[in-house]
Amino acid sequence: MAAPYVLPPPVGPQALMIPLGLGQPFRWLARGWTDLTEHFGIGIFYGGCFWIMAIALAAVFRSKPEYTLSIASGCLLVGPFLAMGLYEVSRRKEQGLASKLTTSLTCWNAHIRSMSMLVLVLIALELLWGRASLVVFAVFFNTGMPSTTGVISAVFNPGNWEFVLVYLAVGGFFAGLVFSTAVVSIPMILDRDTDAVSAAITSIRVVFANPGVMLLWGVLITALVAVALLPWGLGLIFVGPLLGHASWHAYRGSVRWQLQDNEGAIIEVSA
Repeated sequence: MAAPYVLPPPVGPQALMIPLGLGQPFRWLARGWTDLTEHFGIGIFYGGCFWIMAIALAAVFRSKPEYTLSIASGCLLVGPFLAMGLYEVSRRKEQGLASKLTTSLTCWNAHIRSMSMLVLVLIALELLWGRASLVVFAVFFNTGMPSTTGVISAVFNPGNWEFVLVYLAVGGFFAGLVFSTAVVSIPMILDRDTDAVSAAITSIRVVFANPGVMLLWGVLITALVAVALLPWGLGLIFVGPLLGHASWHAYRGSVRWQLQDNEGAIIEVSA
């Protein structure tokens, strides 16, 4: 009889999910605030970039709403590269290295392939989300497609309660999928120079390992961004870099790395 197939031992460091308490997201924010205050000039530069993106998106929505999805996809393309600059600042601070704006702006050069693949995945999810939203509008919206001026009153018309429920369910599904894919994948690419697929899978594993904590983290991110958008989105200048730095600490607090030898024995566990 043929010998049974035995899986080979893992090659390279293996990601270990760390059990998290509900207080961890607040610690990540506190550490992000420390990073922001210590590198305030760099943070404000990135915050200004986030604010310009938000202003551009709002302007397009008001004047040319048909192009909103295209501009949103463009922001989704640029945003992760900007966020990686903030992760680089936090990474260098953690290692006791000095940070400059130029080093943060070019940190993605060595990871361009993995970053590009991950961004393409996020854009594909964004496009699927947009298509699903159109289908929900077509099937469940009962009072005619709303104009940009009356969209809020039209959506919350009592005749559209089924639409609101289905739209929130579909939107929640895609928002959760995007969040799960991206929550630690980009800082992991910067830290470990891994491929996009491995980073996305690890990110999803983090969410499944600590669903309550990561749900709280997602709620905090959403709430802070919502508050930052009023008035005129000026709060993004501060909240954007704060969340960027905090997201690095979310990655570092959620994943540890286990190194094994050729026999599969654990020889090192590192943060």
